[in-house]
Amino acid sequence: MLYKALLIATLLIATPHLALTASEHPHASAPEKAPQPEKEAPPARPTRTSVTKHTVAIGGKSFSYTATAAEMPLQNEAGEPEARIFYTAYTVTPAPGAPPRPLLFVFNGGPGAASVWLHLGALGPRRVEMLADGRMPKPPFHLVDNDWSWLDLGDLVFIDPVGTGYSRAAKPESAKSYASVRGDIDSVGKFIRLYLTLNNRWDAPLFLVGESYGTFRAAGLSEHLLEEGIAPSGIVLISTVLNMQTLRFDNGNELPYQLFLPSYTATAWYHGKLAPELLQDLNRTLAEVEQWASTDYLVALNRGDRLSPGERHAVAEKLSRYTGLSTKFIEERNLRIDARNFVRELLADRSQVAGYMDTRFTAENVDPAAPSGFDPTVANIRPPFTATFLDYVRKELKFESELEYYTLGGGIPSWDWDSKNSYADTSDNLRNSMAKNPYLKVFVASGVFDLATPHLASEYTMSHLGLTDRLKGNITQKRYNAGHMMYLEKGSLAKLKEDVKEFFGNVTMKQSGQDARRKE
Repeated sequence: MLYKALLIATLLIATPHLALTASEHPHASAPEKAPQPEKEAPPARPTRTSVTKHTVAIGGKSFSYTATAAEMPLQNEAGEPEARIFYTAYTVTPAPGAPPRPLLFVFNGGPGAASVWLHLGALGPRRVEMLADGRMPKPPFHLVDNDWSWLDLGDLVFIDPVGTGYSRAAKPESAKSYASVRGDIDSVGKFIRLYLTLNNRWDAPLFLVGESYGTFRAAGLSEHLLEEGIAPSGIVLISTVLNMQTLRFDNGNELPYQLFLPSYTATAWYHGKLAPELLQDLNRTLAEVEQWASTDYLVALNRGDRLSPGERHAVAEKLSRYTGLSTKFIEERNLRIDARNFVRELLADRSQVAGYMDTRFTAENVDPAAPSGFDPTVANIRPPFTATFLDYVRKELKFESELEYYTLGGGIPSWDWDSKNSYADTSDNLRNSMAKNPYLKVFVASGVFDLATPHLASEYTMSHLGLTDRLKGNITQKRYNAGHMMYLEKGSLAKLKEDVKEFFGNVTMKQSGQDARRKE
């Protein structure tokens, strides 16, 4: 989900050993260094660990589980500490003779977001009690048992990358090395390897679950882990972005304007800003807009200044019909509508601004002259998720820390996108992973009221991976009439769990069948 994150680069330090000294060989002109096999220090076990026992009802069935809140030290080969990653794990002891339970590694995005959002919003055994439509209730805030937890599908490990949550670099000056695409993937990959080793879980079916930038991370991790000998069985991508070009409103980059348009339409539909015939059926309206965006609108964008005044006005009128914005506003912006301008203009007549991550949410626009403002979505979610987590981690999980828990930003320096003269992109990593591991299945969830990672941008990326027909069948895509965090709303939370449960069943069932055939 969300906007900033920090992460880890592994420093490999090999100390050369002086094999023979000058006094031992008096005729030698100078001492020489002889090579010696590198000795890697054994991994340090988690520190500041709290283990508690609980029960929860999921789908009418009771589950007894162990909760572990701990810090995993990351160290270099000399055994020197580099960082520590805070995580929360929920495990259920399988019945005697039962196969190993699937293991889900879960993280949010940003870069800079802790895993608290998926943890207490959708997957964990406890969740924040929001209003039924996903809006913030009146404080104080409370947790309730999560009847739609994914704990019945497998064990859950929520990871806070370095610079998020309680996770920190060992030295403040080294924090920057984690604030990069490569440092992030390396450090989270190292955490996963350590967790599998220290908890004897190498035999478990492994799944990656990411939201927003966490999907970018998951795609990169999928190939990184394969190179480490770790083959995920499945990946769940929630509010997906793998190719940053699909989101950046840069001069000369026409791609986002067409990909964001259907999300503008969905927003205008929700707020009653469309013509009556377009308000009748959202899905039908979106299909019409998506067709126009990928054909006539794309052609108009590509023609640029070669459009005649009449052609330009015709496109502006069509955009006005599909967005609820005035033709004049659109023409003044050269037929190209930035998402930040859209959310401030759409409800200007009501003195309101629409949300960015969930465009159904609104707030009073107290500074109409400002070029940008706060996102009503973030204002809606930050207080309840922060307060309930800090109460929960201390009172129920019995873990205490004097550090600030960074839920969304604040813990990392500027992010290094590891890209020059190009856009950061991990879609190639996902494609390569699927080619190298043909058993890998991918589930993609998108919200139609999301302007952080629009649904059409996600679908565009998945349809441009360049897969064979056989591998295309390994991808499942679902839409939800919700925003970036579709699980905030009870109806979409239940639908997401239902869809993911079916996805997991297909993955594990096919793997069981393949295992049986191999035994035969």
